[in-house]
Formats: sequence, C-alpha cells, structure tokens
Amino acid sequence: MNHNLDETDITILKHLQTNGRAQRNTIAEIVQLSVPSVSERMRKLEERGLIQSYDAVLDSKKFNFDITAFIFVEVDGSKNYPIFVERVIEEPEVLECHSITGDGSHVLKVRTKNTESFEKFLSNIQSWEGVKRTRSNIVLSSFKETRELPIEKTIEPK
Repeated sequence: MNHNLDETDITILKHLQTNGRAQRNTIAEIVQLSVPSVSERMRKLEERGLIQSYDAVLDSKKFNFDITAFIFVEVDGSKNYPIFVERVIEEPEVLECHSITGDGSHVLKVRTKNTESFEKFLSNIQSWEGVKRTRSNIVLSSFKETRELPIEKTIEPK
C-alpha cells in the first residue's frame, strides 16, 4: 500500500523519523518547497494518520531503568485476552504488547529499574487472572532499537 506518497512526502517523513523536532523551514530547504507548502503536506500526512505523533526518545539508562526484558505470556483462553490487555495498558513498565503466534499468546517489552523491581513486576503479572505461564528473557546489550520505518521502499519504481 503506497498511500499515494511522492518522493517529497517520503523525504519529509524520513527526516521527521530521525528528527521529530525539525523546524519546518529546515524541512522546506531539504525538499525545496516553501514553508507553507511543507506545513500543508505535514498537516495532510497527520490527517491521514500517517504521522501518529512526535515523540522524544529518552535514554532509559540515564533514568536508571537498567533492565529491559521480553516476557512471553500465555493467557488461558481468548475470553481472558481483553482483561489481560486492559491490565497491560495500565502498567507503565510495559513499553510494548504484541499478540503473537508460537510460544505464548503475547509478548511484552518491559523496562524496570533493577532485577528486584523486575521480579516484583513479573510476580504481579503472574498473579493476574488468566495468566497461565510466563517466560522471560533479559536483554544484555542492545545494538539496534528504532521505530523508524524503511518508507522509501513504499515508492514504486518509475
């Protein structure tokens, strides 16, 4: 699905993915359009839901969130999924929740301060109604972590 994006839209989106605080005049220079034209394009991209938000990415280590872990959760029966998802959404340590195939029904990406807080968090999840089993993997090192999409691949060659 190419969303009828042209090369200018792609360039704007790629730049915003790496620098969400970019000023419109800087983007206008890059794509060689006026600031009002860039503003209009960005507004339309936002309205179409192609730009969901402009976020600041914080360094978790500098805030003493030293543990990153992936928790594979097996929820007993689909009737418990909505309750599980509601609980997950309320947990600030959960950065991501995905419904998956394979081992388990969901995978969570979590960040906690230390192993003690991780153990308490894991114990909390294991006490939830419908949670049958968990399996955790603690991250030792991260070499790539991004939300940037390779959107240049959405343009069809001419």
